[in-house]
Amino acid sequence: MDGPINPEEAALLEEVRSARAAKCTVAGNRFHLDASLAYRIQEHLGAHRPVRGYKLGLVSPAKQAQMGITTPIYGRIYDDMLLEQPVVSLSRFIQPRFEPEIVILLGEDLSPTAAIHQAQQAIAMAYLGIDLLDSIWAGYRFTLAEVIADNASGGGFLRGKKPLAWPAVGTLRLFIDEHAVAEGSLEALGPVEDHLLWLAHEVGGLKAGQLIYLGSPISAQPARPGSVRVEGPQGSWLAITFLS
Repeated sequence: MDGPINPEEAALLEEVRSARAAKCTVAGNRFHLDASLAYRIQEHLGAHRPVRGYKLGLVSPAKQAQMGITTPIYGRIYDDMLLEQPVVSLSRFIQPRFEPEIVILLGEDLSPTAAIHQAQQAIAMAYLGIDLLDSIWAGYRFTLAEVIADNASGGGFLRGKKPLAWPAVGTLRLFIDEHAVAEGSLEALGPVEDHLLWLAHEVGGLKAGQLIYLGSPISAQPARPGSVRVEGPQGSWLAITFLS
C-alpha cells in the first residue's frame, strides 16, 4: 500500500480482513473514506494474487445515484473465485446472493488510454455468468467505501461454456428450483465499451484473457441450496446446483 495510511483506513482494512478470516458479518454504514482509499484497501487485501479479471458493480444510473456516484465500481477476480460447475457448495460463503450477468473474455490488451474502437475490438467472446455475491456487511447495508474495500462484494464466479454472439441483447431471466424469480433487460447494463475504457483507465490497463463480469440488470437474490438456471439471449442457458 503506497503512501501513509490514516487511522480510519487502517481500521477499515482490519475490519474487512478479520471478518473475511472469521467468515462473519459486521455492521456497516460506519466508514466514510474516499473511494480512492477504499480501492487501496481492496488492492492491499489481494496483494500477490494474480488477477484473473474484474467485476463491475453499480452499473445502472439508478444504483449510482443511490450511492452518490456517477461511475460504476469494480472488484478483482482471483483464481480461487472461479468456481467449478455444475455443483457448488454455499458453505464457503458468508451471506451469498445470486446475480446473473453477461461475462466477456478479452482477446486483446486494453491500455489505460485506449479508444472506443479498441474496446470494441478487445471483446473476444461473451458468455452467460453468475456473480455469486458475498459481503461481510450485515444485510448488504454499507457505504461506498465499505463495499469497495470488501472487493465489491465479490464471492465467486461461474461462466457458461457456450459463447454468445456480441453484442448480446435481450433479457436475462433467473429461475430457482424451476420458479421464475426475476428478469431484466440487458439494455440496463449501459454502454459496455465505455465501461471497459473506464475500467482500463482505473486499473492501469486490462490484459488479454481476463474475464470481465458486466454487472446485472436483475436485483441480487438471496442464495439457498437448490437448482439455479439463468436464461439469456440466443437461447442460452446456464444451470448450476447449489448445495448447503
